[in-house]
Amino acid sequence: MTRIALLSQRLANQIAAGEVVERPASVVKELLENCLDAGADRIEIDIEQGGSKLIRIRDNGAGIVKDDLGLALSRHATSKIANLDDLENIASLGFRGEALASICSVSRLELTSRAQVATDDTAWRVEAEGQEMSTAISPAAHPQGTTVEVRDLFFNTPARKKFLRTEKTEFDRLEEVVKRLALSRFDVAFSLRHNQRVIQHLHAALSAQEQQRRVALVCGPAFVENSIQIDIEASGLRLWGWVSLPTFSRSQADLQYFYVNGRIIRDKLVSHAVKQAYQDVLFHGRHPAFVLYLDIDPAAVDVNVHPTKHEVRFREQRSVHDIIY
Repeated sequence: MTRIALLSQRLANQIAAGEVVERPASVVKELLENCLDAGADRIEIDIEQGGSKLIRIRDNGAGIVKDDLGLALSRHATSKIANLDDLENIASLGFRGEALASICSVSRLELTSRAQVATDDTAWRVEAEGQEMSTAISPAAHPQGTTVEVRDLFFNTPARKKFLRTEKTEFDRLEEVVKRLALSRFDVAFSLRHNQRVIQHLHAALSAQEQQRRVALVCGPAFVENSIQIDIEASGLRLWGWVSLPTFSRSQADLQYFYVNGRIIRDKLVSHAVKQAYQDVLFHGRHPAFVLYLDIDPAAVDVNVHPTKHEVRFREQRSVHDIIY
């Protein structure tokens, strides 16, 4: 055994990237969550070669001030939490401050932003490349908001690049991430292009009818035609959304979206409650379809239990199970 030594910043970020950045789809997820946290209501996503060559995401959110740009690419640097109380009462999608640093360590990243609170019309650009992790800030032209360009994903970690699937497979997974987030925020317009071709163009859906139309675009019109809308409140919880009729069952659990305070999760407790509710009306091996939203006090749910934030822990598991059932 050799002596214990501190890891370099670059290597530490690449290890963190192994948890957060599996493929282009996970880069898009992290960047889109930042856009939504910044208050954007219009997001444009440009993809080339399934995301391995280019991921460009532009939003019209609050932006980042010049002095914070370099810090934005540092590890454990965030504007979303400041102390333990914040960590136990998380209302934002991101909070660890690791995503940009992790992405930056395995790609060539360029971030251009003009802050809402900027005193002049100048936007600023910061560039970083995985190899050095050093940043260079320069003035740029950009409307209010932020654009992040991620080029040549895994260019400096060829072993990770080998694990990527075909361009179509990677893009399909990426598109699924965009769909999930589009269902989580009806008030935001999303545009997705792949190799200069428009794939999705979703306008903001503010009325109930427009929301139903967006669900139909993402999940298919057959789902909306064969589902009922629910909206119930009990013990401080609100559960609303769309659940399929038993006659509209699936051979696999591929049309199941569950959101807690706008965050999509996969949870055994939720799956069990839904399965139990449908068990008397579905054949064995068939799965229901649903798009469900649970509104809950942020202090009653712990979202910091999984590196990719796909799982949560409810403090009152029984009441959550009961309202779903």
